[in-house]
Amino acid sequence: MRLRTGLVLFGIAICYWALWACQDPHSIRRAQYIGNGKKVYSTHCQNCHGASGEGLGTLYPPLTDLSYLEENREQLACWVKHGLSGEININGVAYDTPMPGTPQLTATDIAYVLTYVTNSLGNAMPLFTIEEVRASLENCE
Repeated sequence: MRLRTGLVLFGIAICYWALWACQDPHSIRRAQYIGNGKKVYSTHCQNCHGASGEGLGTLYPPLTDLSYLEENREQLACWVKHGLSGEININGVAYDTPMPGTPQLTATDIAYVLTYVTNSLGNAMPLFTIEEVRASLENCE
């Protein structure tokens, strides 16, 4: 009986390994970015933007408007790092509360959190690479 149980567990382990080994590197990288981004989001963003990116009334904007995120993709890293002030309009609602920056975040942290925000809160955008974030940060105004 023990031999049979051992063989079954061994078979399950082999199947699990085979499924994991068959995942393409892009899927694994995306999962890594989203998982790490969720941690960064929980620590630095969730208090204002909410657990699901829903925002807070007219005080803090939601992070669920895919078209707004797509239109502003090149500026998102700068806003995370350096903050944002001035009025913005999302889904026809004006928001004017300044967003503080998080200058302690690295380009890697920002790539993680932007990938999480743009792929986990009802959104679906391409992965933010560390190289893309670094390039964006070099061009901040």
